[in-house]
Amino acid sequence: MSGKNSVDILTLIKNNIRNYSMFIMLALIMIIFIPLTNGNNWNERNITNIFFQYSYVLILAVGMVMVIIVQGIDLSVGSVCAFVGALSAMIYNTGAGTFVTLIAALLMGGAVGAYQGAWVAYGKMPSFIVTLSGMQLFRGLTYLVTKVNPISLHDTGYSLLATGTFDEILKLEKIGPYYPVSVVVAVVLLVIFFVSEFYARNKKIKNEFEVSSLPLFVTKLVLISFLILGLAERFARYRGLPVVALILGITVFVFNFILNNTVLGRYIYAVGGNPRSAKLSGINSDLVTFIVFCFMGVMTGLAAVVSTGYMNSALPQAGNLFELDAIAACYIGGVSAGGGIGSVIGVIVGGFVMSSINNGMVLMNLGTHYQYVVRALILLFAVFFDVYTRKKAGLG
Repeated sequence: MSGKNSVDILTLIKNNIRNYSMFIMLALIMIIFIPLTNGNNWNERNITNIFFQYSYVLILAVGMVMVIIVQGIDLSVGSVCAFVGALSAMIYNTGAGTFVTLIAALLMGGAVGAYQGAWVAYGKMPSFIVTLSGMQLFRGLTYLVTKVNPISLHDTGYSLLATGTFDEILKLEKIGPYYPVSVVVAVVLLVIFFVSEFYARNKKIKNEFEVSSLPLFVTKLVLISFLILGLAERFARYRGLPVVALILGITVFVFNFILNNTVLGRYIYAVGGNPRSAKLSGINSDLVTFIVFCFMGVMTGLAAVVSTGYMNSALPQAGNLFELDAIAACYIGGVSAGGGIGSVIGVIVGGFVMSSINNGMVLMNLGTHYQYVVRALILLFAVFFDVYTRKKAGLG
């Protein structure tokens, strides 16, 4: 009996290593960098700064995962971030408040996404070509708008979205060693997440869809809980809950819900898994693709606000290689290069993996050239792992 159980466990691990490998990778990276950085990588100040510095990667990855699921790609996100960031800085400097500027940036990003999505979905052009064109178009427009000069923000209000914390804004005092907001928000988010996950699982079971085994489902919830509570504890010890962390949390929840609990989410996976079959089954695959690129545009607009706020100015050369970071986060997070497979939670963990590696190399004082090499190799390995696991599973 024990032999049979051990075989079952090994089979279970083999069949699900794709889904949980990124969690293992993140844990190993954090552990490996502890002695290499004298423990500074797990310092509460450094963890908070990672969020401030790399939150744009996570935001872009949330949009990019849907684009890749429908077998597309967006190479223009870095240039669009620079373009929208420049325009939003100009809007803010007119005296418009932070909220108005944020809404304007989201609308501008959505408009860019609609423009590119129309070419891809209805013009039947490859997304690679459309967004490669967009990369050059919006970089050129950024240079024209900024006249190749930085646009400084007239006060620090804009940057609060990227570098502020709720505890400091609300002027809350520490309770013992902790600021309170991050702990409270983490508990609330976990409760909402658990309820939505159990609801989605029960709904799939009721409709006779395949679901992961209960032990694996619980393991996933435990791993995510440790990740969220660990981050909350680090935030609470330093400056409190970053505004951008809550923005990211809401974004992740919304798009995770859309992909897992809505008709649109099922259509996105169907179009990515087999576009021809999806179309024959009555799904408007062109509209689905168009909507996905609109979502990507909105996420790019949000990332533009965050990255511009972090720099406290709009730089004409901003957004350089943002697309590489977002795409790498997706593939590391388990998104399939062949489309049809991926999750928001996975790419967030993938984004943390990339951010932790970049941050660890910075703490080790490694040069930028080494960082480029490491990031390129990680991306190559992630795609190889995807192709290998799909082949072993008989998917391609």
